[in-house]
Amino acid sequence: MPNTASAPVCYGIVGTGMIARFHAQAIAAVPDAKLTVVYDMVPERAQAFAKEHGVAFESDFDAFLARTDVDAVTVTTPSGARVEVAVPAARAGKHVLCEKPIEVTPARADRIINACVLNGVVLGCVFQARTWTNVKRIKAAVDAGRFGKLVMANVQLPWYRSQEYYNSAGWRGTWRLDGGGALMNQSIHIIDLLVHFCGRPAAASAFTDVLSHTDIQVEDTAAAAVRFENGCLATISATTACNPGFTRRLELCGENGSVVLINDRLERWSFMDQTEEDDQILAEGQQGEEELRGGAGDPKAISFEGHRRQIMDLTAAIIEGRDPIICGTEGRRAVELICGIYESARSHRPYLFPEDDGPLARVAPPTLL
Repeated sequence: MPNTASAPVCYGIVGTGMIARFHAQAIAAVPDAKLTVVYDMVPERAQAFAKEHGVAFESDFDAFLARTDVDAVTVTTPSGARVEVAVPAARAGKHVLCEKPIEVTPARADRIINACVLNGVVLGCVFQARTWTNVKRIKAAVDAGRFGKLVMANVQLPWYRSQEYYNSAGWRGTWRLDGGGALMNQSIHIIDLLVHFCGRPAAASAFTDVLSHTDIQVEDTAAAAVRFENGCLATISATTACNPGFTRRLELCGENGSVVLINDRLERWSFMDQTEEDDQILAEGQQGEEELRGGAGDPKAISFEGHRRQIMDLTAAIIEGRDPIICGTEGRRAVELICGIYESARSHRPYLFPEDDGPLARVAPPTLL
């Protein structure tokens, strides 16, 4: 389908829960974007959200998709209900932005990816940490070969979520709609950075458990070891039972250099071929970007700045007819790794990841964990 969108790109939001407000704020802050309408399966919730943001609402999903003032749909439903929104939206010719995770299994993610490819619409996935300046610096150093051979990476997410958080919505803490716990919901951003830097995983071995919360199906604590195709070994430790919650941490080590990223702030930037520019990068990177922080103890304590950057990029991608910075296949990668970790924890055996055959080879019936 040829791209016919022009500024402003008109957005509709499906799902009016907590994260939808960040999307609405982000759209409002992008000059070439405009929020026109929202839909929620609970009409009263959609109506209240629409009134708050001064837009229209629809109580019928087909009517929402039929609107001519919707160029793109942002999907902010529970994680395991996104394929049922994104696929019909793509078939209706709407561009799609999925909140993280794109879906809760690789097979369900593939259905979204394939639908967008086959219908010629742009697909983006929210991983706003990739917009951080320090993340871009690390990725550029990886791509330039400054680390040499990557040998080790460590990811830690010692966060806290209260029992009230899990009780606040019936889908939270369920396999079907949350897709997982401390890994799939909270750690997925930093796990996305891990695959962003290290590439495709080859094998994973893991333990998961529920050590603090009650009446949830998914893990609140996990520990995993991963081998990547490039040989790099990594550890992942994550929990939502660490009261009151501390900042996430990523260490990336190579034979020629190492970096440490604490949330959005550089703690270490050290290379064998150190230059004056590296000293400046470390000095600037230690400051981080204050507006991008939060979330360790309260999921509402984040800024919409990262979402604004992604909405701005997606809007430009739609107008220019290009891929966004984080396309669907990129959004799928963290889901694949996390699901492999879950399979290892369930089977008590290492999980070996299949070879990647490309998005159009992935069409399969939906599967649920």
